Amino acid sequence: MSAATTRSRTPDRLCAEAVDLARAAAEEAAAPGVLGEHEGMVSEGDRVVTHFFGCRELGYRGWRWAVTVARASRAKIVTVDEVVLLPGPDAVLAPEWVPWSERLRPGDMGPGDLLPTEADDLRLEPGYTGAEEPPSNSALTEDLADLADAEDAEVTGGTPAEQTVTPSRGTIAAVAEELGMRRARVLSRYGLHAAADRWEEAFGPKTPMAQAAPASCMSCGFLAPIGGSLGQAFGVCANEFSPADGRVVSLAYGCGGHSEAAVMPKPPQPAPPVIDETRVDPFPLRPSPDSGSVPATEDASSADLGHS
Repeated sequence: MSAATTRSRTPDRLCAEAVDLARAAAEEAAAPGVLGEHEGMVSEGDRVVTHFFGCRELGYRGWRWAVTVARASRAKIVTVDEVVLLPGPDAVLAPEWVPWSERLRPGDMGPGDLLPTEADDLRLEPGYTGAEEPPSNSALTEDLADLADAEDAEVTGGTPAEQTVTPSRGTIAAVAEELGMRRARVLSRYGLHAAADRWEEAFGPKTPMAQAAPASCMSCGFLAPIGGSLGQAFGVCANEFSPADGRVVSLAYGCGGHSEAAVMPKPPQPAPPVIDETRVDPFPLRPSPDSGSVPATEDASSADLGHS
């Protein structure tokens, strides 16, 4: 350990004794009546000492007024370097600052608010590319000269070597804008997956509403289909009484407002028969004489016929 480091840890005697000077400087900088007692000091270096005073100002609990004093080499006069209000070990501090892009949550935007997207946003990708644009040095053949005049096309003069840029009218962007289909950026694959995961979590098959539903949205008449690749797994609910009305729902989602949820009541079933096992019903072993369709007779001729 060097001698300079050893001396810096030992407070200078004159600087350490300059408590009144430090208090006067702190009282001048602070509001009247908010300066507290002397709470110690710390050596900042050779002939440099910082004195700490308590702060009684409301809203600054645990903060301290720090007054740094110093003196020149071989000098006996101590001077004030700076006075600043610093937080102490138990000071009340503001939370760590978080950028607005990380603090923003769904539903925070209001009327008139603007939400800019970064140029390298992973959720977006260019809506069109210049892969199909002709090279800048491509020449217009003589066969197409008449066609260019008839179509009122823009032709750049000069030789192909002198053509530095492609005519704006022939670019993909110009054609897309003319057809009304120009979008600078569209959803990327990452943006599609992020949206699908978010919608699946809010209105998906794992929600309590879907678990108790009689059927899924795939068979519901209130489901309005959407186009694109997301239409294979999602749709828009159009049932005003459903909790997902106007929301993008998964085809596996469901609720009690299903169009086919009403089931016709089943016909009443008769009660099962009750058998009384305590009663004995007599059954004759032979039929009675008067139980037949032919009245009984004592005629011997008719008895041979076998009539009862």
